[in-house]
Amino acid sequence: MAPLLEMRKITKEYRGVPAVKDVDFTLEKGEIHAILGENGAGKSTLTKIMAGVVDPTGGKMLLDGQEVSFEGPGAALAQGIAMVFQETSLVPSMTVAQNLYLGDEKMFNRLRGLYISAQQFLQSLNFPVDPTLNVSALGAAQKQMVEIARAVRQNARLIIFDEPTAALTPEEKHHFFALIGRLKDRGVSIVFISHALEEALMIADRITILRDGEHVVTDATAAFDRDKVIRAMVGRTLSDELYGRHGVRRLRPPGRKVLSVQNLSMANIVRNNSFSIFEGQITGIFGLIGSGRTETAKIIAGVVKRDFFHGGEVRFEGRSVRYRVPRPAMRDGILYVTEDRKLEGFFETMSIAENLHIAQLAAGLDKSALVSMKEMQDLAQHWTKALNVRAINSNARVIELSGGNQQKVVIAKSLAQKPKLIIFDEPTRGVDVGAIAEIHQLIDRLADDGLAVMVISSYLPEVLNLSDRILVCRQGRIVEEFSANEATEEKIMYAAVH
Repeated sequence: MAPLLEMRKITKEYRGVPAVKDVDFTLEKGEIHAILGENGAGKSTLTKIMAGVVDPTGGKMLLDGQEVSFEGPGAALAQGIAMVFQETSLVPSMTVAQNLYLGDEKMFNRLRGLYISAQQFLQSLNFPVDPTLNVSALGAAQKQMVEIARAVRQNARLIIFDEPTAALTPEEKHHFFALIGRLKDRGVSIVFISHALEEALMIADRITILRDGEHVVTDATAAFDRDKVIRAMVGRTLSDELYGRHGVRRLRPPGRKVLSVQNLSMANIVRNNSFSIFEGQITGIFGLIGSGRTETAKIIAGVVKRDFFHGGEVRFEGRSVRYRVPRPAMRDGILYVTEDRKLEGFFETMSIAENLHIAQLAAGLDKSALVSMKEMQDLAQHWTKALNVRAINSNARVIELSGGNQQKVVIAKSLAQKPKLIIFDEPTRGVDVGAIAEIHQLIDRLADDGLAVMVISSYLPEVLNLSDRILVCRQGRIVEEFSANEATEEKIMYAAVH
């Protein structure tokens, strides 16, 4: 029996540089096939070729044994191939229900009937999303649920998931994996891209690993373990480097108190939250989605406003501050590295150099009337080298970079502004193991150099590995504090949910 999909010697070049080169790939009917690799390995490019989003430079693709060439995603969908993108492709101004049925509307639509149908469908998938809400009002996890639901509703026979679980809670992931199992039982083929290697090892039938745009190995999942996967991805093992340091280790003592938060409140999201941050130390903040951890960080950095009356107090370097926009916070030295890099982290059509220069302008570090192209290029070269940003050159547009390299540009923008307190919100979301190790080393160096560092993460091994002290957030406030040496995953999770 012919495979459902076969790709032979697929190549895609950008400006003469191959993103994928001579890659062979096969997908059987009813198979869950994971594609793994570092950022920049070519995973997303390969799957976008499958879905008709990108045209290959060379090679050919066969569907049911017949050669095909898609003119766009609509043509691929007509053949039964749907893709859930890493960056959501929903229309923000439309409701959830309208997005679900977009492109498949009847000639006459009754809005109430549309909402009822969407509600029933979402409930069948165990996705707690209100179909009457505008997509712009949803959080990252709920947007991801709508993307997944839309692909499932289209009755595709091949669904491509690009980082589908990056924004989901453990319970939501459980429902998602159950959904994957039901799709497989119905004969649907799944292509699954994830940086969470344990997920791929748990649900995939076969695994394909790419490195630098080339095919490394394809084999049954039973032939792999975590170390074998990492070794194939990066050429060496990184397990100890990533999450092997937890245990009794020398913690950084707290330095001078840089930030003091007292009774911080914002609507019903942040409620009388109080804590302190010290220089020369990494403070990890763990909490489930909806616990108020991100909103607290955004209030501190001036991204959102706290309550005008009874909103509490924020003291930075001993003085009371109330930032209504981020710019004065930046100039005082408070930088927030967003969890949603595509929406809030950079100007995607601008180059790396232009993004870094704008960061300096925002912080008031460049007061010259004229822009020096040489200084802009020197700045970009310094930070691309310091953070090992992989790009053709510093004039490459940020949208052309892989997810991990985009994250490094966002971090470089913040560091170029010379912060005193830097807040990382999910710093390694959608980032491969090699880039995770580099970002963790960078965060360690920042604390060693005396900066006050906050790391917000929903991944417990990351919090335990990086932090000197750990704060647990629940229902809008910090409810528990642990030293990293006394904390365990069980203690932290218990505090987060009880």
